[in-house]
Amino acid sequence: MQLNQYLDELRPLVNIDCGTQTTDGVAVVAGLMEKKYKDLGWHAEIVDLGKAVGPGVFATNKPGATQFDVLLIGHMDTVFPPGTAAERPMSTDATRLYGPGAADMKSGLLNILWAIRALDDKDVERLSIAVAMNPDEETGSVYSHEWLGKYAKQSRYVLVAEAARADGSLVKARKGMARYNIDFHGRAAHAGNAPEKGRSAITELANWILAINQLGNAEAGTTLNVGIVKGGDAANIVPDKAQAVIDVRFWDNNEYHRIDKAINEMSKKAYVADVTSTVTEMAHTPAMSPSAETEKLMTLVERCGEEEGIPVKWQAVGGGSDANHTAALGVPSLDGFGPIGADFHSPAEYVELESIIPRIKLLSRIIKSL
Repeated sequence: MQLNQYLDELRPLVNIDCGTQTTDGVAVVAGLMEKKYKDLGWHAEIVDLGKAVGPGVFATNKPGATQFDVLLIGHMDTVFPPGTAAERPMSTDATRLYGPGAADMKSGLLNILWAIRALDDKDVERLSIAVAMNPDEETGSVYSHEWLGKYAKQSRYVLVAEAARADGSLVKARKGMARYNIDFHGRAAHAGNAPEKGRSAITELANWILAINQLGNAEAGTTLNVGIVKGGDAANIVPDKAQAVIDVRFWDNNEYHRIDKAINEMSKKAYVADVTSTVTEMAHTPAMSPSAETEKLMTLVERCGEEEGIPVKWQAVGGGSDANHTAALGVPSLDGFGPIGADFHSPAEYVELESIIPRIKLLSRIIKSL
């Protein structure tokens, strides 16, 4: 395996703006990945997932199969706005490569492809392998999780190629996530002449923030963060509108149900008379917890690591991925099979160069061992 060839193949995937909402950029990445699998002689197709997002890509060595030994998942979108790729295209130094989405997760897409290329013909003939690449993981896979779930339910195992953690760990568990938009509607009035006629949507929002902060459970690892607030038109107007966006994270799916119920109950009564609130759940990703079957898969991965000379360690992490959705379906799912990387979603995002080839070999060995 030649690292320079890998980097040449990775560069066009990194050097294109493909934030989730930059659907034309996601479509370009989809076209590039579809061609790579077709060049392998595999069945590959572009999948329309609706007008709100870019397309997905599905590839398999057994197009007639109804059951797969493994489903490999990667996402094609990033979190970065248009112009980012031109501002800081892919670059390397002596030990790392950099660029928007390089670790999260363009390199993961390529690691899946290279791991498959490394399989012997007899392994390709013996195994039924599916690969699904989606366009909206960074916003919760709202439009793609049912599509991914369809193939997950047909698969014995799911391996997701998000980056390995900075210390090389793979991922066995992830927090679940929910995101809510709350709109508040009050009554405008002149703040000097007739403030009593107004009903402040911002005051209602402020009371909600205090109440929401009390819903967390540090012992259970449940957190709520009011990350966005908006409201009002001018300082001398009692504000008739306000908005908040809330991020919720949890290890236990029962905690999600508790929080969801509490937030919706809050909308039924107002802190400020005559102010109404509307709760909209924008995204929900269930928590990823290892089952007994997942633990068996972990043992297999650890054995493959020993054979490749890679000590396999595991982490439970706060961020979600598509493994959350597939694990919730009862399919043994593990994550972190891309190269080692860190500082995701930031200009400092990086991939450790020396980890690329070993992690490809590890993933390929795991696939063979199925």
